[in-house]
Amino acid sequence: MKERGLGSIYRPKYKNPGGALIESGVWWIRYSYRGTVHRESSKSRSKADAVRLLKKRQGDMAAGRAGGPDIEKTTFDDLAKLILTDYEVNGRPSIKRLSFSISQLRNIFGDYNAMDITHDRILSYIKLRKDAGAENATINRELAALKRMFNLGKRALKVGQPPYIPMLKEDNVRKGFFEYPEYQAFLDHLPTYLQPVMETAYITGWRIKSEILTRLKIHLDMSEGWLRLDTGETKNGEGRQFPLIPELRRVMEDQLARTRELERNTGRIIPWLFHRDGQPIKDFRYVWDKAKELAAVPDRIPHDFRRTAVRNLERAGVPRSVAMKLVGHKTESMYRRYAIVEESDMKEAAEKLAALQKARRFMTMKVVPLRPAANE
Repeated sequence: MKERGLGSIYRPKYKNPGGALIESGVWWIRYSYRGTVHRESSKSRSKADAVRLLKKRQGDMAAGRAGGPDIEKTTFDDLAKLILTDYEVNGRPSIKRLSFSISQLRNIFGDYNAMDITHDRILSYIKLRKDAGAENATINRELAALKRMFNLGKRALKVGQPPYIPMLKEDNVRKGFFEYPEYQAFLDHLPTYLQPVMETAYITGWRIKSEILTRLKIHLDMSEGWLRLDTGETKNGEGRQFPLIPELRRVMEDQLARTRELERNTGRIIPWLFHRDGQPIKDFRYVWDKAKELAAVPDRIPHDFRRTAVRNLERAGVPRSVAMKLVGHKTESMYRRYAIVEESDMKEAAEKLAALQKARRFMTMKVVPLRPAANE
């Protein structure tokens, strides 16, 4: 029986054991979506229920949303599995951060079906997170994960039209960096095994956990003068190398010497460039916190070395395109975010400008000849 629009309702017929043709008492609907014919039981003996279900599916199709029992059964956890698999397959380094975002989302949406995660409920989630003290940047990482989950679900035909997911304005961008005396004081309070790691971070601006602590000795080319990151090891996927300027070369030579001595004393081969007694350095949070307290720099975080390196490159007059390549910023907007201009820099610039203007006035000043005295 055809209804208005695309689709029909019907009661299927089947043969009983005696061979007689029997009509089902339950109404079904039939409709076509994107070239595929879908059949779905209304699970009701009422024709009106079947009509309502068909109209609902027609409304979904008109709005560009897929429908059907399979999509309606998709849960939050189904989407979470999709994004985790996507990260693992593509070798994304931020899977730990993703897991934290998913855990926060699961606190609210864990018992939801995907189609029940609507725009208004997402707004309620944002309010709950803000009330709990979460920063906008943190909430945005969670919303970005949710958006990616829905996009993957749509691609896998597990969800229909994803809900609108707003992003918050991030006004909590950190502006911390190490002035040189602070850096020296901080370095003095670190254990010996960690000092070369932080010296390397201060010079290169590379990410400590994913780009410095993962270096093997084979990534150091002393003869050609490079410290290297292979393609696929960085956040943007591109390889990178940093020249061994004299200070960085000294750090590398000292570190290699310590490693060779440890290898001789223990009879082991240590592949890591940076290590703690021959073992990879996994976590340094405790010694970091202790050192910054003793050095009286309580607000410093590891990422401040990245900002510091960018500012040092700017002060040294390194061309922006070269600095971006050295530190690993793919876009100029991200580089500018790290190229912090401090009050001292602006005052120094103003003093240079004042000196220039003064010099120009002196050079263009007209010399007025002296008049002779009246009695001459």
